[in-house]
This record gives sequence, C-alpha cells and structure tokens, in this order.
Amino acid sequence: MEKPTSRWRRRLPRTPGRWAAVVAALAVLVGAGTWTATADDSVPSVQRHDRMMSMNGVSVDTSYFTSGGTQRRPAVLIGHGFGGSKDDVRAQAEKLAADGYAVMTWSARGFGRTTGEITLNAPDAEVKDVSALIDWLAERPEVELDAKGDPRVGVTGASYGGAVSLLAAGYDDRVDAIAPVISYWNLADALFPDGVFKKLWAGIFVSSGGGCQKFQKELCEMYERVAVSGKPDAAARALLTERSPAAVADRIDVPALILQGQSDSLFPLGQADAMAKAVKANGAPVSVDWISGGHDGGDDEGDRVESRIGAWFDRYLKKDEGADTGPGFRVTRTGGVDSTDGAALKRGASSDAYPGLTSGGRKIALTGAAQETAPGGGQDPAGDSGDRAPATGDGRDEPATGGGQDAPATTGGSGRKAAEGLTQTFRNPAGAAPPSVSAVPGIGGGLSQLSSLGVGLSLDFPGQYAGFESAPLDSAVHVTGSPTVRVNVKADRGDAVLFGKVYDVSPDGRQQVLPSQLVSPYRITPAGQGKPVELTLPAVDHEIDAGHRLRLVLSATDLGYASPAEPATYTVTLDGPLTVPTAPAVTTAAAAMPWWTWGLPAAAAVVAAVLLLTSRRRTAVPAPDPELSGVPLRITGLSKKYAGATDRYAVRDLGFRVEKGQVLGLLGPNGAGKTTTLRMLMGLITPDAGEIRVFGHAIRPGAPVLSRVGSFVEGAGFLPHLSGRSNLELYWQATGRPAADAHIEEALEIAGLGDALARAVRTYSQGMRQRLAIAQAMLGMPDLLILDEPTNGLDPPQIREMRDVMIRYAAGGRTVIVSSHLLSEVEQSCTHLVVMDRGQLVQAGPVAEITGSGDMLLVTTDSEVTEPVVDKVAALPGIGSAVRVDDGHGLLVRLDGATAARLVAELVRLDVPVTGVGPHRRLEDAFLTLISQGSA
Repeated sequence: MEKPTSRWRRRLPRTPGRWAAVVAALAVLVGAGTWTATADDSVPSVQRHDRMMSMNGVSVDTSYFTSGGTQRRPAVLIGHGFGGSKDDVRAQAEKLAADGYAVMTWSARGFGRTTGEITLNAPDAEVKDVSALIDWLAERPEVELDAKGDPRVGVTGASYGGAVSLLAAGYDDRVDAIAPVISYWNLADALFPDGVFKKLWAGIFVSSGGGCQKFQKELCEMYERVAVSGKPDAAARALLTERSPAAVADRIDVPALILQGQSDSLFPLGQADAMAKAVKANGAPVSVDWISGGHDGGDDEGDRVESRIGAWFDRYLKKDEGADTGPGFRVTRTGGVDSTDGAALKRGASSDAYPGLTSGGRKIALTGAAQETAPGGGQDPAGDSGDRAPATGDGRDEPATGGGQDAPATTGGSGRKAAEGLTQTFRNPAGAAPPSVSAVPGIGGGLSQLSSLGVGLSLDFPGQYAGFESAPLDSAVHVTGSPTVRVNVKADRGDAVLFGKVYDVSPDGRQQVLPSQLVSPYRITPAGQGKPVELTLPAVDHEIDAGHRLRLVLSATDLGYASPAEPATYTVTLDGPLTVPTAPAVTTAAAAMPWWTWGLPAAAAVVAAVLLLTSRRRTAVPAPDPELSGVPLRITGLSKKYAGATDRYAVRDLGFRVEKGQVLGLLGPNGAGKTTTLRMLMGLITPDAGEIRVFGHAIRPGAPVLSRVGSFVEGAGFLPHLSGRSNLELYWQATGRPAADAHIEEALEIAGLGDALARAVRTYSQGMRQRLAIAQAMLGMPDLLILDEPTNGLDPPQIREMRDVMIRYAAGGRTVIVSSHLLSEVEQSCTHLVVMDRGQLVQAGPVAEITGSGDMLLVTTDSEVTEPVVDKVAALPGIGSAVRVDDGHGLLVRLDGATAARLVAELVRLDVPVTGVGPHRRLEDAFLTLISQGSA
C-alpha cells in the first residue's frame, strides 16, 4: 500500500535504479549468522543475530535484535560513535527490541570488524551502507512496511552515528524519524569554525580513527595539508561540508529529536541550533534537548536520553498518539542535592517551543579590565577596575559609565573610549605560544586537577588578550543561548584571529568560572577590520548570581586552535554592550518536595508500630565505657548481611578507631560497604553483629549520644522560597533543642556562605547548596561530623572550597569522617584513612604512612618526551627534579619553589605536548594496590 503522508512529511522522488547494485549485493552474505538470546522474568526474550553482510564493496558487521515472535513492528537503526563499534550500542538495541522494535546495529566502515576506509559518512559509502541495511530490513517478515520495499524505520545514534541518522534522512526517503545525539550539522564548521583550525580536536578525531592511513586518501591529504598550514582552505571546507547533513538541509523533513551536549567543545550547541532550524523549515516536528554531558565529559544522562528516544519513536513509528514526546525544548540544569544518595540534583527546564540562541537578550554594559595577573591563578583576574556602572536588566543599551552616552567608536586608542579601557591593544606572540587555555579536548579530567592546585580551569596570559567587565549584577541572570557583542578590530598585519569567552567572576574577584570551558574563535580578515563586527560567543546554559560580574576576554591564542605563527599587534575597541540571551519562556521544573515534609509524619507512625511490635524483644543498651569517653568513634567486629541473604555480607568483621582532631577518609570501591557502615554509625540501620561506640556510648536508634553527631549522609532538602538562614533556623526548630545550642553563626562562618544567606535558596548555585547542607550538618557544632560524598556534583573550585570547610571544622578539635571517591581530594584534606573492600577492612592509618609525601606533579604527554626536553624542564627555576615515566609519555616533576601555573606556562613554551597535569597520585597508586591485594 502507499505510505501515508501528512503535513510534515514530504515525499522525495526516488532516482530510477537507485541502489540497484546494493539490492543485488545483499544477496551475498559472508559467513554464517549467529543467534543468541537474553531473557529475564520482566521483559520479553530478545534474540540477537550477528551477521557479516557484503555490500557496496565492503563487509559490514551487523547485529539484528528482535523479540516476541514474527508480528510486524517498526525498525530502528542505531549508529555508534567515532572510534567505536556496534558493541557500544548493544544495550540500547536490546532495550528497544524488548519494547517491540526490530533493531539493527552495525560497525561503520573502518571500525570493528567492518572493512573499508573511513570516508566520514560519504553519501556513496557509509550513507549508502545505511540504505542497504534498510533494504535488508524491508525483506524481514517481522518488520512493518509502509509500502513494498519501504519499512517503517527510525535512525538514531551518538556523534558519528547521529550524523549518519541525519544524512540517512536526507538521502533515503524511507526514513521516518530520527534522534541524533551530540552530533554535528556541518563538520567543516565544527573543525574549522569561522575559518580557524580546531587543531587538537581534529588530531584526536584522526587518531581515534586509527591514524591518517585508515581514512580515505583525499581526507588524509586534506587533514595533513591543513595541519601543516594551520589554516583551512576552501577545498578542505568543501570536502567536509559535502559529507555533512548541512549538504542536504532542504531534504531532512522527518520528525527529529535533537539531543546536544552542553559540555562539548567539539560539536557545541550551535550545531544543534542549525539542525533544528533546518528541519523545522522543512515542516517537520522538532524537539531540542540540551543534555548535561558531551564530548568533553560529564553526565550523558543515558537512561533519560534513551527513554526519550524510545518515546519519540513510539509516537512517530508506532503512531502512538498517547506517547509523551516531551517539550519542544528542554535543558538539564544542576541545583541541589538528591536526598536519597547525595548526588547532584539535575532538574529539567523547558518551554513549549525551542527558543533558539538569542531569545530574551539582556544588555549589560562593559568597561575595561586591568591585567594584573594571568586568570586562573587564584587571584583577582581583573584587578581593581574602579567604580563601575550598575548592570540593569531593562533591555536597553546601558552607558558604559555612570552617566552620559557612549562616544562614537574609535580605533586609535584615544578619546573617551580609550580612557575607559574600551580600546585595548595586545599581542599575538611569535609562534602563538604560550597559548591561552580553555577547553582541552580528551583530557578534561586531567586538566581539572589544576583547580585543586589553585590554577583554575582556564588561563590567559597578560599582554595577550583584551578584557572587559561589567559592574556587579544587581540581580541574578540565567544565560541560555549565545551572548553577543559588537567590537571593532584592527591588526597591524594580515588576519586577526581572536578567541572570545565570557567568565562568571565572583564578587571578590578571586574565583572565575568559564561556563562549560567553551571559547569561540573568530578570523577577521583585513576587509572586515576597522569597522564594527558582531561576535557570537559560546552558547551555554549558566546562572550568574547577583553580585557577580561578567568578564569578556578576547585572546590572541587558545591551546585547542591554530593561531598565526607570526607575531602581530591587535587593537580591539568595544562598540556596544554585551547582550546575553535569557530565554524567558524557559522555566525550571519545581524542585521535588523535601522528603521530610511528608516523610516525618509517616516515619513516626511506622516507628511507633515497630516499637510496639518489638518491645518484648528489646535488649538492654550496654552501659557507657568511661575509658572511651574521649574517643569519638570505636568500631569492633561490625557485620551486616544483605537483606534475605545467609552468607552475603555488606560489612564483615569491621573494626577501627578514630581520635579527636582527625579528618578520616573512608575509602573503597563501589560496593565496599562504606555507606552501610555510615548508616549503622548514624543509627539508621542495626548491625547484625559487633558494636559501635561514640564517646563511649553504644549506638542504637535514638541514642542520646547521637546529638553529638552531625551528618550529611542522605543529602539535604531545602525549601527553595526561603533564605538559607531561614532554612537552617527551621531545621533546628524541628529538632526541639534550644536555639542557643544551634551555634548557627559559628557553623556559617566555617561554611563560608557570606551574604548569600539572605537570598532564597532557589538562587543558589550547586556549590552553595552543598555548603548550606554542610552548615546544616554542623548546627550545634557536633563533636563528630560525618559526610558521605560531600563533593558530589561540585565543580573543581567548589570541591576545593568543601575541602577547606572540612579542614577548618576539624581544626577546633572536632572530628570529621568523610567518604569520597575523589582520591586526590582525600589525600589533600584527610589526616587518616580507612580503606575497605568487599565489606572488610583492608588498611587503616595516617595518610602519610599509606601514601608517602612530596610535592610531585605528574605531567602526561601526547608523545614520548626526549631526554633533552627532560633536561630543560629539570633546569627550570624552582624545579627540583624531572624524570620520565616508564613509558616515556610523561614526566614526574618535583616542585622546589615554582608554582604549578608557572610549570604549565614553561611546558607550553618548550612545546611539550601536554595532555594532563596534576598531583602525582600516590594515594591512587596505594589505593589500587590495596584493593588488588584485597581481591586476590
């Protein structure tokens, strides 16, 4: 029968004989298929059929998943990411098959067991292979057809696989719905944004494909040509554009769910914006979802993403009108802490329609910023810029100073604008080194360690950038989209290549955040110089608190990009305010009601019933031990079995002792029994055997000695409309203890919340909410403070602040027990360690005994470090020693007066191909050794 059409579906004419050779080739199947099945009691049995298919001159490794007999059902194709294979998407395929789809996965050309060269989704190669797979699906008796040879099919995939879903929809009119994830619209724009070569990502792209030799010859030649020159040419742009979905923009007219990552310097949010606009212009339904993670790491929200993709296909493939496809736009925001596991609480903000990247622009005046120090060094990045005009939110252009209007833009560095710092001159250094640092692809985790050393996640060198700042904001601003600014740029020679970013600067100027570590490059040719040009800055979703400042930086260099090697002088004049999009139609979902607002009454009833039922079986509480009255904690023979198990232990024969003034780190892999131990310590669950004594008193539920214990085990729930102080006062009132015993001021001083206490909690950042939760645990200044994963969901500067809070608290003679997965933080904040594995004690003792000491940094490199380079590093001022690691791809550097920031700058100057810098993880080495011994 004829495939139905609708207002959003436009049929494309089929080319006579198109793919005829493909259909013939599908008759040849290489190797025998293999059937496997998985099943459990809750989902239908899923069968998997692995098969090598010969098509278009290559052998393609495929897997086919079905369940529930031979009834007709829609089909889904799932592509994998670049450098991966079909095995990466097996779990998603099995889930969709169990939900009633016929699912096909395959390894793309050059990956897994599939043969052929990598052509970057060329229409006559990888895209043609997808059409051949659709031909094969059309012959399956269990696949639903819209017409003969036309299966009802959707395509999804992440990154490389997401791009092929878009391309398949453009080249094959049998595709009915798509769901690309963290993908690209135009690969030329992604790797050559505004004509600037994204050299690090391009290099990673090529190396993850197995090296240039694995690519089609013309692609390899193009990459090597651009990598050597440092500047993309027209032929390179044309080659990548023709293999991008943008090449068939007017032909992608099927329902599209576009999921893009906020933490993504490879394919930023602008790529998804272009996708959405094109598909919508073709009349098809579009939903856009900005997820938390991306190519730079972070939470990929796998379960939620896959669930939404499933609902999208239910609606547009199964034609289920009741399927909830979600809002037209959704963005994941982080705020608060989950009350069940202490993890960062992610909440969705949404609107009925996608707002684009410029909705609700708020104009914020900027003035010049002094360059007293390199940003990222833990000092004020701007210096004292003097009085600044207030930043208002009335949507009008604001004067750059307190009175009067802006004078006409000048480029000569004189007049009023120059006096206010609105005209600034800086240099592109010879060889473009040392470069500024923002995102460093592939090593986000390594680079983030610099924050723990006080360096920060970004670095701009004085004299190599222009900086402009706003006054402190009089109200919070939530940026959703791409800020823009108009400037006038001149270079004393050739093109001006600049890199723009906007920092969120704290009131005291000592902390600055670069949202998502994103920067935008610009190439301004001589023809565009000397006149106003509008710069579009990175698209982000980021809240800037009241009292903070916005800082615009235009740098001459950036580590991730190629800059001109010849030295040049740039002059930049600010020609208007910074316009930040606020997307007013986007509203954040209300926070879930704190559990205690409904749980305490119910819990009280349950406890009362339990007490009545068990009163006859109660045993007497052991008498206090006076010899332990000064010991915060002693655990002996502690054991707890899993519910319903006879021989499986969560904790077994555990024993250790904690003294006053210690900060004790409780370490162990997932499932080691750490949280179970802490719950028993808090009296939340009862041990099967053993004893816990706190200051000599045995712990039982409701034991009076628990008033001397503060905890952050379950996370904290706050009333968002109340201030931080009001939340703490309300919590203390609920305890029934005298207000004078709360010591609120003392707890708040240690937590370091400052003026934020007077603001509503809904305006708090994640780090502020976490510190408020710790302050709540410290109310009453308990002698023993227990923290379970207190740094979950915090960024590196916030983690450093949390470390300081713990150290300050223990400095008064109190005791802190902290459970954490961040070994580097434990090493810096704890005095003693208890290491657990499989419920048992592996080792306990002072950190120094377990890990050793020394001011060592580990520098990892992309290629082998030569001995001459090692000698040069060792000879640097303030460096005690430098030796190569075993494989030659890194250095162990002992600091002897030098700072980590200075070391990074010197390594860049010496052209050391740095891929990561951080503390030498002695604790990690010791921890892994202990765990491996415990598991032997």
